[in-house]
Amino acid sequence: MKNQHIISRQSGATLVVGLIMLVSITLLMISAFSLSGGNLKAVSNMQFRNEAIAAANMAIEQTININFVAIDPANYPETIDIDIDQNNTTDYVVSIKAPLCIKATLAPVNPLALSGINSNVTNSSDYLTLWEIEATAQNQATGASVVAKQGISKQLTQSEYLLSAC
Repeated sequence: MKNQHIISRQSGATLVVGLIMLVSITLLMISAFSLSGGNLKAVSNMQFRNEAIAAANMAIEQTININFVAIDPANYPETIDIDIDQNNTTDYVVSIKAPLCIKATLAPVNPLALSGINSNVTNSSDYLTLWEIEATAQNQATGASVVAKQGISKQLTQSEYLLSAC
C-alpha cells in the first residue's frame, strides 16, 4: 500500500526534463549539420579557385614557351582549353590578352664580346624587354573565374625587337 502512495505522488518532472534535453540535442545537431554544410561550400569554392589559378598559370606557361613576340597582337585574345584533371574534357577556358611590353632597354655591352674572347656573348644590338601576360580562366560548370598576371623578362635580337609591339 505504501508503494502505491509514492507512485501517485510523481508528477512527471522526469518526462519534461527528458523532452527538454531531447529538443536541445536536436537543435544542437541541426546547427552542426548547417555549419558543416557551410564549411563544405567554402572548401569547394577554394578548390575551384585554386584550380582556376592553376589553369591560368598553365596557359601563361604555354604562352611563354612559344615565340609570342612574333604573333600579331590582332590575334589576341587567344583562348586555350585546359584539362586540369586529365580526363580528356575541357575544364577551364583561358583567355590570354596580348602580351604587353612594359619596358625595353638596350642590352649592356659585354666586355668579353668586345675583346674577342667569347664571340657568343650578348652584344649591344640585343634588347632586354619586360613583358606582362594576363590570363582569365573560367569554368562554366562551377562559375569559378580568376585573372592571373605574370611578368617575364625576355632578351630580343634587334630584328625580333623591330617585329615586336615593344
